[in-house]
Amino acid sequence: MGLRSPLQGWPVWQLPRWLAAYVTAVIAAYTAAAAGALASTPARPGDLRLCAVFLGCGAASVELTRRAGEREGLTRDVYIIWDLPAAVLLPPLYALLIPLPRAVLTEWRIRRTLLHRRAYSTAAHGLSNAAASVVFKSAVPALCGSGAGSVGHAPAWIMLAAGCGLVSMAVQACLILPPVKATAAPGTRLRSLVLGREAACNQVTELCLAVLTAFAAAHSALALVVALPLVIVLQRSLRHASLAAAARTDAKTGLLNAGAWQREAAVEVTRARAQTPLAVAIADIDHFKAVNDTHGHLAGDAVLAAVSAAMADLLRDCDLCGRFGGEEFALLLPRTTAAQALEITERIRQGISQLAIPRDGTAAIQVTISIGVAVPSQASRTLDDLLAAADHALYQAKRSGRDRVVIYADTRVPQASRPLALERTNALLG
Repeated sequence: MGLRSPLQGWPVWQLPRWLAAYVTAVIAAYTAAAAGALASTPARPGDLRLCAVFLGCGAASVELTRRAGEREGLTRDVYIIWDLPAAVLLPPLYALLIPLPRAVLTEWRIRRTLLHRRAYSTAAHGLSNAAASVVFKSAVPALCGSGAGSVGHAPAWIMLAAGCGLVSMAVQACLILPPVKATAAPGTRLRSLVLGREAACNQVTELCLAVLTAFAAAHSALALVVALPLVIVLQRSLRHASLAAAARTDAKTGLLNAGAWQREAAVEVTRARAQTPLAVAIADIDHFKAVNDTHGHLAGDAVLAAVSAAMADLLRDCDLCGRFGGEEFALLLPRTTAAQALEITERIRQGISQLAIPRDGTAAIQVTISIGVAVPSQASRTLDDLLAAADHALYQAKRSGRDRVVIYADTRVPQASRPLALERTNALLG
């Protein structure tokens, strides 16, 4: 009874039941694999020395980049550059254990986090490293024979190491993404973080450097010391890019924050030619305070995330969307006439009205949105003027009953271009 109470208080049991079981199973599998490998792997001085070098390089990577911090959630690092050489050059035991001291050092020197999260991340890294090690040890005799380290077998060795690196990345993604997706805010899009152009470029860079490091370390451990400055520079560049993205992104919605949106929108307005049409819109979730008061602020955050994701999906690639404050969103629609702006914003309004944001044990939440749109004349093209006009149109939409689009245009929308919804819910001002 005395033991059960502390265990029941662990944060891992606050996760959904299936997720708590999944996390526990992966950590248990890692522990069992490490124990089995420890019992069956003889200690060789050469392996221990090389492992110590890998551990030292990993510790240096943590220490020299600790000022950049560690972001919450799914983040990228470059530790595969040390893990892959360990996986291909050492027995699987070392591949399993190498992430463990690094995790302890990160927890101590950079950021404290929940124990089960750190343990799960360590287990995922260790198991993915072990998978790469087992594949390499199984395949290298057939591909390279007894002369695995000779120059003649170098192409096959390099290709096999690269393939094992891909195996490690795939196993790690399969282990990491399910719990990240399950605990992420509704509407969070992980696909771009894993398969996006920038993510793919970073992964290819890390893999290439890891293979080069492994090949060099196979001939001399001194190569690891030479590679260390390159790894530090790459790690810092990734952390800097992550911090730069965080500085311009709203944490709750993933959209541009107000400052970033205004800066980028001002550039677009200034860059657009006088003859180029554009539109600015302000959208506001109707009765959002009632959502917070009725369902709580966590439910409100879920609504914000879901509405933001729907907007991003319904807008074009060239459009700018940002969270302007509270439950308000700002849109800039370049190369867009009044009729086109009305069509886009009406599509957004209808799409959001059809959302059903799920809640645990209760009915799904449904919300509507009001949108004010400003389409400038040739003489009125400053961003401040456009925002003021859009805000005035939003006020008219709210006063007219909400869940509608109101467009403020200096030039009237052609009658043939007006959708039926315009006659029922929208008004032209000016």
